[in-house]
Amino acid sequence: MLAGAALRKTSTGYEFSSEYALEEFVWNNLEQLFQLKPVARQHAASWEFCDILAVHNKQLSILELKNTEDRYVVQQLTRYYDNLLDTKPFAQQIDYNLPVKLIALAPVFHRHNYIDRKHCKLDIDFLQITVTQKLEDFYLQLTDADTNVRNEILIPYQQLDINTTSSNVPAPPQLLLDSLGAVPADEQIAILKMRERILGFDARVKEDVEAKKILRYSGKGKIVAEICFDKKANKPVVFLWLPIPSSLFGNNKEQVSRVRLWIEGACITHVAHIPNGLGKMKLQSEWDLIPADKRPVLMQSLSYKSLIPVPIHWYSSLRESCNISNSLEFMVDLALSRWLARI
Repeated sequence: MLAGAALRKTSTGYEFSSEYALEEFVWNNLEQLFQLKPVARQHAASWEFCDILAVHNKQLSILELKNTEDRYVVQQLTRYYDNLLDTKPFAQQIDYNLPVKLIALAPVFHRHNYIDRKHCKLDIDFLQITVTQKLEDFYLQLTDADTNVRNEILIPYQQLDINTTSSNVPAPPQLLLDSLGAVPADEQIAILKMRERILGFDARVKEDVEAKKILRYSGKGKIVAEICFDKKANKPVVFLWLPIPSSLFGNNKEQVSRVRLWIEGACITHVAHIPNGLGKMKLQSEWDLIPADKRPVLMQSLSYKSLIPVPIHWYSSLRESCNISNSLEFMVDLALSRWLARI
């Protein structure tokens, strides 16, 4: 199964939303693209960081990726090559007696790249990156700059339909649009409608972008919601300020705090109290992918110290003061009602 990607629309088509997004996609699809097995990402060698190290039959490949034109990619790969031959990391996976493959990936190569490569003693492959759209599908095309041989794979990306949102609220910020393409269409619509509902609820609620990674919705000093961007998961993560069990605070008064939502389509499957950041919680299915001897001792509760979020029906049973639905729309309305009571 191919891993998804975050794309953004440009004046001429589409591109990866960032160099990180490009690296993430290539790393997750090394087998399909190059018949390579992953070894390491951002590996530090003599204080320099190699984007991707991969192997085939113990032969090392070093991949350097650029999301824009870069004049120094040949020099980078040359230094990485020298550093790795000096340090010889991952010796059980790599046979350093075999020739090392050097691969540069970029949307366009500057003429200086070709001059540098011409006078370099190493063989370096130049692969041109293009994101193409065919009807509703998107593809990553890799074209060998020397032979014009082309390889392409599907990018699981769902183009946004902005027409599904109301014209009564401002157009979604590019930060949100760039992240939503990697989630299914029904979830895209649900999150856009959540934003529309929050901004249309009260003119005092404003949308602010913080550090190019968080959208915050607040008014009169009280927060309603946040949409944060999880680079590792390559998707937006939704938080609402919701009532949580008073026992967590040691009193009987209803408390409102930051709750993360795990969303499928327009429904919520799990929730977790996470006071800040993205937290360390994973679904049980995610923990199951980690070897048992490397997992922490797992626990499940609505406490921020838990490592597993609770199913939505658990949260419902803990909230005697309000009936809970697994609908995202319902939970947004609950968060808005609690915001109104707090201001």
